[in-house]
Amino acid sequence: MSPNPNSFEAKGTLEVGEASYEIYRIGGLEGADTLPYSLKVLLENLLRTEDGANITTEHINALAGWDADAEPDTEIQFTPARVIMQDFTGVPCIVDLATMREAMGDLGGDPTKINPLAPAELVIDHSVIIDVFGRPDAFERNVEIEYERNEERYQFLRWGQTAFEDFKVVPPGTGIVHQVNIEHLARTVMTRESGTDGALQAYPDTCVGTDSHTTMVNGLGVLGWGVGGIEAEAAMLGQPVSMLIPRVLGFKLTGAVPPGATATDVVLTITEMLREHGVVGKFVEFYGDGVTQVPLANRATIGNMSPEFGSTCAIFPIDDVTLDYLRLTGRPDDQVALVEAYAKEQGMWADPQKEARYSEYLELDLSTVVPSIAGPKRPQDRIEVSRAKEQFCSDLENYAEPTQLTGVDHELEDTFPASDAPSHDASDAGVEADRPVRSGRPKDGDTRRASKPVTVTMGEETFEIDHGIVAIASITSCTNTSNPSVMMAAAMLAKNAVDKGLTVAPWVKTSMAPGSKVVTGYFDKAGMWPYLEQLGFHLVGYGCTTCIGNSGPLVEEISQAINDNDLAVTSVLSGNRNFEGRINPDVKMNYLASPPLVIAYALAGTMDFDFATEPLGQDADGDDVFLEDIWPAPEDVERTISESISRDMFTEDYSDVFAGDERWRGLDTPDGDTFEWADESTYVRKPPYFEGMGAEPEPVEDIAGARVLALLGDSVTTDHISPAGSIKADSPAGKYLSEHGIDRKDFNSYGSRRGNHEVMIRGTFANIRLRNQLLDGVEGGFTRDFTSGGEQTTIYDAARAYAEQDIPLVVLAGKEYGSGSSRDWAAKGTRLLGVKAVIAESYERIHRSNLIGMGVLPLQFPQGETAESLGLDGTETFDISGVTALNDGSTPKSVKVVATKDGGETVEFDAVVRIDTPGEADYYRNDGILQYVLRSLVSA
Repeated sequence: MSPNPNSFEAKGTLEVGEASYEIYRIGGLEGADTLPYSLKVLLENLLRTEDGANITTEHINALAGWDADAEPDTEIQFTPARVIMQDFTGVPCIVDLATMREAMGDLGGDPTKINPLAPAELVIDHSVIIDVFGRPDAFERNVEIEYERNEERYQFLRWGQTAFEDFKVVPPGTGIVHQVNIEHLARTVMTRESGTDGALQAYPDTCVGTDSHTTMVNGLGVLGWGVGGIEAEAAMLGQPVSMLIPRVLGFKLTGAVPPGATATDVVLTITEMLREHGVVGKFVEFYGDGVTQVPLANRATIGNMSPEFGSTCAIFPIDDVTLDYLRLTGRPDDQVALVEAYAKEQGMWADPQKEARYSEYLELDLSTVVPSIAGPKRPQDRIEVSRAKEQFCSDLENYAEPTQLTGVDHELEDTFPASDAPSHDASDAGVEADRPVRSGRPKDGDTRRASKPVTVTMGEETFEIDHGIVAIASITSCTNTSNPSVMMAAAMLAKNAVDKGLTVAPWVKTSMAPGSKVVTGYFDKAGMWPYLEQLGFHLVGYGCTTCIGNSGPLVEEISQAINDNDLAVTSVLSGNRNFEGRINPDVKMNYLASPPLVIAYALAGTMDFDFATEPLGQDADGDDVFLEDIWPAPEDVERTISESISRDMFTEDYSDVFAGDERWRGLDTPDGDTFEWADESTYVRKPPYFEGMGAEPEPVEDIAGARVLALLGDSVTTDHISPAGSIKADSPAGKYLSEHGIDRKDFNSYGSRRGNHEVMIRGTFANIRLRNQLLDGVEGGFTRDFTSGGEQTTIYDAARAYAEQDIPLVVLAGKEYGSGSSRDWAAKGTRLLGVKAVIAESYERIHRSNLIGMGVLPLQFPQGETAESLGLDGTETFDISGVTALNDGSTPKSVKVVATKDGGETVEFDAVVRIDTPGEADYYRNDGILQYVLRSLVSA
């Protein structure tokens, strides 16, 4: 059978300048002209990869003739052009590939066949932690500490870069993966030599990534989304992504963003709208006259937040804005010409006068957007800044005991009159001993709310902190640090604040982590760094930092005061994730905000603040300074940007991006086709996935006598499930490291140790904010162990006790189970703990797929039913029958669940089987996607 039958005679040539490219035209297929942009990209993908077996004429016709109103029911095989990874999720990918090489040899195959068949690029950006801040050498020190902590991992990645073909690594200290992707790695239109006749083939750039915010590249017209590490590994090995032809929501943009509002405000508004509408598993595509008013950086910011909406992607088509950005970022002229010619030839060029057909519609007039933040624990919980203080006081009731109510009887102004306050010029550095005592307590006349004032002495300074202080103010994360409009606005606000003599409260941990070195370049050129540094926003690193939980420790005196007095303090960050327990273990309430608002809240020092009525401080004349007095005008921001950013910055910074600095080049790197595992390593260990694996899969079995490991509520995210953040000394993972001779100071984070399954198993379901309803009033990674009478213990220790008695495990959960980051360890850890099935009310797309990829059965309660409505309390034993029907090559729509209580009473129901495609069924029958791929390659 021909690997590409070209049944529709779509193959042709495209002449661009003096170059000729082989392309697959979609215009000849009936219905293709009115498809959404994203589905046109998928249609070309099917035409080009048609093989008559996995991709047939029926699949292609189904996509071309897509019924916008129908529920998804047609499976297609999408072959992404490339794979992109960050190091947290990328390290276990390469660990698994290295393990697969050995397993391939054990099964009699050629180990070197385990090799990326699609370009794979990894950016090391998730390992830097803000240990040092607020000083000029913060960046250099944090990078030094990063290398000290991660030498084993980095040596392993350098080995992978030499051992695997078509695998490249962007070294530490370069930038955030998604910003590096849009600024340099993304092609928009790919080229390669055709596998048939050697012709140079052109086709749309598409990608999957091991980070859910891979969707940032959607702003550049590149179709891509986040997948679990196991799916990414399969894609690297040439396996297509199995998916249903999705519903596509057309999101119409009109108008223009008003002065005072930012791209962050736009994206928080869109996030709220789409979460309320419901777009899980759907594509979102932007169209309308307003699209032309959206700069590329703003498009990328919107695309970045797709996981926060719950959609698979959030894409903008190609237009002149796309081309201008490609030119600005240093892409070659012939590449830009190809992108334009290809998009216009394929009908993928944006045409505001021509509306595609969509499944659903939403519309936003950009002129209605107002300044906003989101919090205190979900990105979709948007709050208008004008009512942020009121909402904070209301939300505080959920986080703080009402030990003392604050009202008008508290006099909480500075202890020195404003006229006595010393003035500060731009040369000031640090905090002076004779400054007035500052207070993080509520101001006089506040809305009544819980208050617990605590006096703190730090060095020569004494001040008061209270519930609601801003303990962390961090400009971080891919969402906004790629966007010059909000980054420059933040810098200019800092300048205006310094010029007015304003300072940041001493309890605020400040940090600046740009998305790439280009940001540093335009801050330098605009002369903004001195003002940012005057407020404590020194460069701390180029990486995800605070948004991924790498905020680093608070100052010891602040941390102790918070914990000793159980204060509900806040963080404000320019990120995309603010889930409970994610940002810092000392911080209970987290808020997303634009970079300039991050600085504004750092100046305020507390979330209990109304920018409209309360001054941020006083100037040298003793006059009150309000936020509106220092907020930069949009036209000034845009003028400064145009004067400060040039193409040369991008071409210079990315000229030799894979080479790295002296530290990277000086790493002692092993060689060889297979990796030599070090028995003493606590970073990189050979995982057990292929132990005892045969060339043919064993039949799947029903589940009998299972116990409940965890009974969970709604909106349990992968942050709750997957190991993330710092490793506590008294945790199972901490005890493991101590037993292996690792000092507490060298524990590092879970993310940095993802290559060691022993650490990760012990950190699964160990989030400090996890609420397992098997226990009353207990937070963290604990459960009841029914092998010892139901006593409380850690989830890891209970799972180990169940394993010793060969008792399978299940997890019961509520709605939106597994929302959040595309974390493979949320599924890997679940599997290695012995969980055979999860029964939830609903799932987020990526985690459900990852569970199947690890051989865990995702089941769903009957419509309208919950664990509570069925009378399940988690003490039951579970029998699940009907799973064996999968052995016949079919997938049952439901299986029978019988839960037996201690007294013998039973609860029976039919659970929906959430194996949604035949491809997923194949993965489950093989006990996982990696086993399926490995067996396929052995027999190839």
